[in-house]
Order: sequence, then C-alpha cells, then structure tokens
Amino acid sequence: MSLQEKVMVEMKAAMRAKDSAKLEALRAVKGAILVANTESSAKDGLSEEEEMKLLQKLVKQRKDSAAIYKEQGREDLAEPELKQAEVIEAFLPEQMSEEEIAAKVDEIIAKTGASGMQDMGKVMGMATGELAGKADGKTISTIVKQRLSQ
Repeated sequence: MSLQEKVMVEMKAAMRAKDSAKLEALRAVKGAILVANTESSAKDGLSEEEEMKLLQKLVKQRKDSAAIYKEQGREDLAEPELKQAEVIEAFLPEQMSEEEIAAKVDEIIAKTGASGMQDMGKVMGMATGELAGKADGKTISTIVKQRLSQ
C-alpha cells in the first residue's frame, strides 16, 4: 500500500472519529504528496525515499513552528502543531536513538579515515545517505561535530 493510500485510509478513520487535529495533519500530508507528484516527472509517483523526505520535511516544519510559538508564549498555537507532527511521524519508520546514531557515525569516521573538522562534509555525506529516514539531519550533524572535534 502506497503512502497516499495509507493517508486516505487514515483520513477516513479520522473523519468517522471526528478527530479534527488528525484530519488536518493528514490533509496536509495528502496535499504535499499531490504537489510533489505534480512537480515530479515520474509517471508512477514518488519513490519511497522521496516520500520519507517529504514526511520528514512536514514534521520538521511543524516542530519549528511549535518552537517559535513557544518562544512567543503561545502554547495554544504550539500544541496543535505538535499533535500534527505526532500524526505525521506515525508514517515514518522508527527513528534511531542518539547512541545508535553515534555508533554509526563512529563506524563511518573509521571507514572514511576522517581526522578533523575538515572532513565533516565527507562524513556528513555518507551519514545522511546511510541514515536517511532513520535519523534527523540536525542530530546527525551535532554528533558528527562532537566526534570530529575530539
């Protein structure tokens, strides 16, 4: 079942349950998929990797918005954004823990022979490729910086 089909099934369930927050998040996902499909030249739709990137982007947008609202003392606006992020995250594969990411980064550093911050681009390129969909880019970057600056 494609992501779009899963979203439609969940939308129907949310409509029946009258869960407006979930429905709003699912409509955002559906809209983003439709826009991406329209922009994409592929006839058979988005690849699984493209779908994961799209979902991660939507989650990141929601979390960033929530953080801004919290900074401004608007908990009433931050809460729905976080709920939407939760709904969208349910479609993503389980995220790796920081320890798992650190172990993978150590492995990549050993593989590439990176010795300092000048090799960060090389390490980040491999790390983001191998951990795509399983870890947040910001977390990967933080761990790589820690490891290379030691």
